[in-house]
Amino acid sequence: MSKYPSGHTVGAIYEGSSGNPYLEAMPDMLSPEQFSKAVASYPPIPNDLVQMSPEERRGLLPSLSSLYVPMPYQYAIYDTLYRAIATTYRTADVVESTRAINAYYCGNNTNYATQADSGSILGVPGCGKTATVRRCLSTMPQVIEHMEYQGQPLYCKQVLWLHVECPSDCSVKTLGFGIMASLDRAIGSKYLQSTQGLRSVSASAIAVQTKILLTNHHVGLLVVDEIQNAVLTARKTRQEKPLLRFLVELTNETMTSIYFVGTPVAEELFVSQEHLKRRTRGIRLAPFKPDGAYLDFVRKIWSYQYTAQAAPLTTSITNKLYDCSGGIPAYVIKIFAESQAQALLMGYSCINEKVIQRAVEMLAIKVPRTYSAGTHISDFEIGLEVPEPPLEQEAMPRQYANKRGRKAAQRDDEDLLVAYTAGVDIEEQLRKQGQLEEDYHG
Repeated sequence: MSKYPSGHTVGAIYEGSSGNPYLEAMPDMLSPEQFSKAVASYPPIPNDLVQMSPEERRGLLPSLSSLYVPMPYQYAIYDTLYRAIATTYRTADVVESTRAINAYYCGNNTNYATQADSGSILGVPGCGKTATVRRCLSTMPQVIEHMEYQGQPLYCKQVLWLHVECPSDCSVKTLGFGIMASLDRAIGSKYLQSTQGLRSVSASAIAVQTKILLTNHHVGLLVVDEIQNAVLTARKTRQEKPLLRFLVELTNETMTSIYFVGTPVAEELFVSQEHLKRRTRGIRLAPFKPDGAYLDFVRKIWSYQYTAQAAPLTTSITNKLYDCSGGIPAYVIKIFAESQAQALLMGYSCINEKVIQRAVEMLAIKVPRTYSAGTHISDFEIGLEVPEPPLEQEAMPRQYANKRGRKAAQRDDEDLLVAYTAGVDIEEQLRKQGQLEEDYHG
């Protein structure tokens, strides 16, 4: 049972005797089973589906966008974010935060590093990074209200997490305003309104104010999403340095753990700064491999068929879906939904490979065949022993996708390779075939 009821804001419940109210008020970490139950989303299928017209059936297809199938890689992200929040509260205390705030106001560098956590979660578009991060955060209350601790008054709102998007203009001001807006939504403050109301406010002033707010409100985790925006903009304007400097300062000087979320393009940004490179290690997500994990995912969504008849899940269909989607979950669902729409429009009773191909053409989906380095979402396992690696690494068999390359050569029984494999005496075989030249000079 969860320590707190579901909700945005909860009253503090203390467990432990650390003397740290923020750590003791942390929600309990969920087990994989509890997490799956909390984040899963399976929209209901109408009981009167059989009586519905094709138009009514097509009207149900948008519900597939709310389908969310729990998978082990998602729990790995939850575990990472939860531990980042806990790290913040294990290392920060009231004295340190007071010193840090004073240093910010005085314009000095903070030498009170708390070793807050920082890292990144990068993956190809469509792997579900943002959706997963949001669902992971939603399993925890965002705000914990403190009134009294150990018999002494303690009036404060502890903000466990904030989620903001990296500005597309690569501006320190815009990112700072985004953090203020997120904080205002969390606790009902008006920091953004009061700051924007000033006639003139510099980027450096916004940066200082942001650091103070993160520290003063005991923010456990700041998630900066769409971090690749900084790279894409920087390529055009070459104005990435102020934002880079600000991000480095946030990771180095605040007591808040910071995680960056985005596409592999963001790696270009991280490696450009040694301090940022060091603090942005983390999860790198690659699509499904054509294996059992992919097949299990398809099986779980396959019941959501709104056509007149349900198509059987054949090997040829799973292969087709994989080849067209590249193993990217979002593309699998998009193609699945559009295939049903096309089947209903064309008068087909159910989807098939021909309809899937038409759906792919309608969606104009083209997936790359190679991806940057990372861990395939198929390879996250929970509760299983890691097997010993084989002495000789074997190529991963492509189980549910069509094999590429030339077909194996057809060989008859007289072929030397076949004979050798069968243990036949090769010399004798050549002699019988008249292909062995005898030495008459011996």
